[in-house]
Amino acid sequence: MSENALRDLNTIPGSERKNESSSKGGMTKPVVVNANENHEECPKKTTASVGSLSINGEEVANSVPEVGIAEVEYIESENLNDLEDVDTSLKTLLTGLESKDWVLVCEALNNVRRFSIFHKEAMLDMLGDVISLVVKSLKNPRSAVCKTAIMTSADIFNAYNDHVIDSLDPMLTQLLLKSSQDKRFVCEAAERALVAMTTWVSPTLLLPKLQPYLKNRNPRVRAKASTCFCRSVPRLGVEGIKAYGFDKLIQIAASQLSDQLPESREAARILLLELQTVYDKFDDPPPAAVCEHPETSSAAASELPETSSWENFCQSKLSPLSAQAVLRVTSVAREGLVMGS
Repeated sequence: MSENALRDLNTIPGSERKNESSSKGGMTKPVVVNANENHEECPKKTTASVGSLSINGEEVANSVPEVGIAEVEYIESENLNDLEDVDTSLKTLLTGLESKDWVLVCEALNNVRRFSIFHKEAMLDMLGDVISLVVKSLKNPRSAVCKTAIMTSADIFNAYNDHVIDSLDPMLTQLLLKSSQDKRFVCEAAERALVAMTTWVSPTLLLPKLQPYLKNRNPRVRAKASTCFCRSVPRLGVEGIKAYGFDKLIQIAASQLSDQLPESREAARILLLELQTVYDKFDDPPPAAVCEHPETSSAAASELPETSSWENFCQSKLSPLSAQAVLRVTSVAREGLVMGS
């Protein structure tokens, strides 16, 4: 550049040079929503009126997208503050959950959590509608919305217990899917929500909801469902297991023992050990004299006593291969206990 050109450039006022550079595009300042160290930064569009253009195949009239940053905090339940205006928050709750502004949706989800913790009776009558919209947020491709909805699910389980059962199916489906994905922070949050579900929802109501997922085509979903099933059964107690059906439970556990993923097999192993322990506590053990599998020899069945041992019970209720696998698992554990004592 010549000296004259440099001299001419230096005579341009600073404000004009700033306007010239800003006309080439720039970044807006971050938009911060409830920011602290526990947050996710998510891109958020702001617009400036300068004309029309096309973005991702969609025409945007009279605007240019300028990328900003929104930080959405993931607040742990114990750190949530109470609502400032309960009545107004309740009236606007569904509208907020249905909003197309994802930041407003996150705020509404956190308000659902606040109602669950501080004012659960106030939201009880609209719980079904709330859960439907929470499920919608669970399906949201934006991670911030999805994770906030997962945390909301956990607080709903904690507060409403068995009241959720009529609306549980779609939420359960999404939580099992989210806990099976590769995005770690979403997966971990979903697993915590499933733990809350198995902790606060009665096993007699929950187990029938979980059972179909044990045969899901997705092996990772099967694995998560197996883990939930395994956690729920001990909560039945001895009499509850009797009522639910010991035969049914041992057959379910045996089927999972040969599943594709180690997580399913480990859940089945833990469940079988629990069932064996419960069986030993029975005052009147389930009869094993009637053989349910024709491939088991009639001679062996005729030798079974009316009050059966664990081994005889497994052989009478399972196919030979399944019984062998179950006894291998439980006998190894029993031998370990004997050696340890």
